[in-house]
Amino acid sequence: MKIAVIGGAGVRTVIFINGLLKRYKKLHIDEVVLYDIQEEKQKIIEKLCKHVVERNHEELKVWAVSDPVEAITGADYIVTTLRVGGDHSRVVDETIALDLGVIGQETTGVGGFSMAVRTIPVLIEYCKLIKKYAPDAWIFNFTNPSGLVTQALRSAGYDKIIGICDAPSSTKFRMAHDLGVEEDNLYVEFFGLNHLSWIRSVKKKGEEILPELLADDAFLQGVQEFSMFDPELLRSIGFLPNEYLYYYYHREKALENIQKSGATRGKTIENVNIHMMDELKHMDIDADPEGALQIFLYYMQVRENSYMSIESGLAKRPLLEKGQLEVPDGMGYAGVMLDCIEGMQSEEGKYLVLSVENNGSIPGLADEDVIETTCLVSKDGIQPVKVEEVPEHCYLLIRLIKMYEKLTVEAVKNHSKETAVQALMLHPLVNSYSLAKQLVDKYDEVYGGIFH
Repeated sequence: MKIAVIGGAGVRTVIFINGLLKRYKKLHIDEVVLYDIQEEKQKIIEKLCKHVVERNHEELKVWAVSDPVEAITGADYIVTTLRVGGDHSRVVDETIALDLGVIGQETTGVGGFSMAVRTIPVLIEYCKLIKKYAPDAWIFNFTNPSGLVTQALRSAGYDKIIGICDAPSSTKFRMAHDLGVEEDNLYVEFFGLNHLSWIRSVKKKGEEILPELLADDAFLQGVQEFSMFDPELLRSIGFLPNEYLYYYYHREKALENIQKSGATRGKTIENVNIHMMDELKHMDIDADPEGALQIFLYYMQVRENSYMSIESGLAKRPLLEKGQLEVPDGMGYAGVMLDCIEGMQSEEGKYLVLSVENNGSIPGLADEDVIETTCLVSKDGIQPVKVEEVPEHCYLLIRLIKMYEKLTVEAVKNHSKETAVQALMLHPLVNSYSLAKQLVDKYDEVYGGIFH
């Protein structure tokens, strides 16, 4: 079987390949083809990926192409992981928002709106190629904002698409580590939307333990995702939160921390990537592939170390030196995708958190609304768990953000600035017509008339 990665020059591709090495034979994967419009960066990432395969003495074929049709043709699974406009566009998105006193985070904030508006038309063109050259392929969308983009592609008629995000799986991993149990012995059930979800059930070896976890301050402080929240808040809502709810529940703190830091998350990542690629471009990777990999791993460590630290004000973790760094073992979006493929090939199935159509899972939402929820994935298909009852405070926020997403999709489809303003006006992190209008006008101006 063949996997195609559209956006293959992304830095996470190396980690994706490493994660695949332990499972490619079991999953019947023979080759991975990388495609990206950034050809120089693609060549560097391709060399690092091939070295990761060779240093593990594996047989997986990894290669890069410059033609998207060649990458897509005959693929069984396709990963879409794009950043339309490059790293600097994220800096622009976040800065425009901050200049108007609004959080510009690239998925939850208005930066996500701008990224979606740029990205959706490009991904729809790729989906047209996929429909023509690999009509039976499953598409795993990791392009941010994942839930909104997946909604757009589903609404455009592409039904073999799954939105994936590594936040829930990373949270479960850290919860299991803190509790001293194997992940397989811990059931963690999410519901909501991408980057707007809650954990409504935690079962250790079949026994419900969520109430005792909410009462345990040491646990709440010991898991990174929960440590940034006020424990009293979590006890009052009765759920454990997706970390991105921090932007809603502690909005003024997040905004103040970002403004005080003098650098957005996007600017931090842009600088990390610039320094990393500059070092890699100026060395002979063929002569010293392990040295190049160590440089890559060091900068990936710097990148991950800064995650949510600016917004939350939490201390950064200490850095390890270059030379002995290990390649992460497939955690992240790669792990989610591979778990999903494994589930699709199995009789018993696997429980995974995915962005899929609602189909009656959350009451009150349309069947075609894309939600992020725990699903049972097996040869019989993808079945979202049934959420019998949603507290009103969660339901209102879900409905509001879902309406924002659908209006954004409509605005892109119809090139309508008016609909775009309506979408942002509804977003809780904007919540103002005049601010929404300024933001849409600014993004439209900077990106050359995206609504014309």
